[in-house]
Amino acid sequence: MLLLACEGVIPRFDVALFADTGWEPRAVYTQLAKLTRIADAAGIPVRSVSAGNIRHDALDPNSRFATMPLHVRNPDGTKGMARRQCTGEYKIKPLKAAARELLGYPHPARVPRGVFAEQAIGISVDEVHRAKDADVRYLRNVFPLLDLGMSRDDCAGYLSERGFGDTVKSACVGCPFSGNTRLRWLRDNDPDAWQDLLDFDTAIRHGSPHATARGNPLRGEFFIHRSLQPLGEVDLIPRERGHLTVVEDDPDGCSPWSCRSGAPAEPATSVEDAERAA
Repeated sequence: MLLLACEGVIPRFDVALFADTGWEPRAVYTQLAKLTRIADAAGIPVRSVSAGNIRHDALDPNSRFATMPLHVRNPDGTKGMARRQCTGEYKIKPLKAAARELLGYPHPARVPRGVFAEQAIGISVDEVHRAKDADVRYLRNVFPLLDLGMSRDDCAGYLSERGFGDTVKSACVGCPFSGNTRLRWLRDNDPDAWQDLLDFDTAIRHGSPHATARGNPLRGEFFIHRSLQPLGEVDLIPRERGHLTVVEDDPDGCSPWSCRSGAPAEPATSVEDAERAA
């Protein structure tokens, strides 16, 4: 969408926002820097917003606690997932806060009725069911890819034609929704991130230190990989079945808007935002 806006195919953005969790693969930050140069030349500022470093916060008992959807082996042997709060805390909240600031009404100022920003969201025609209205009055969601009739394949072709054919998904290095394909990519292309992820997977085995620090220890064992095995012991290689190579379907990844993996993210709405939406 940012490239389309730079080329004038869709209306030019006043600003492009990137919600940075602080724990993206190196390739994502490289892509962001390249896009920023292109956008600057087109007169569109790119701004990163952040609520902190999600990896640091998850392991620091003195920091804010927002649970990740880690895979859990319960004491009775059953499998589960921890509640997902990370998308709301590290993506939706900082994006909403930035929108309020750009409108000139940072929290706790009240945004007057009728004052709003249009928020362009990149949902393609093959996922039209994900297109939803904003949950606050000061944002109006628009969907340029739907207006252009662009599919996911159309987007991939458009990116390839402009030198972005190797674009990787934006998602935390330690996202528990990562499938084997993405994990192999991290292992083979970003060894520093891979080692960081192995260390994190070991550190969270008995839950976040926040729980113990608050006198309410978590029960069970926690894992990055859905197999409930230590990540360093997981076989990430596609399996051969006869003459076919069988590859596990990967989860779709994380998005602030109508999340594509797992249950919908919990809304990251402040009390004031809830009043505004009412």
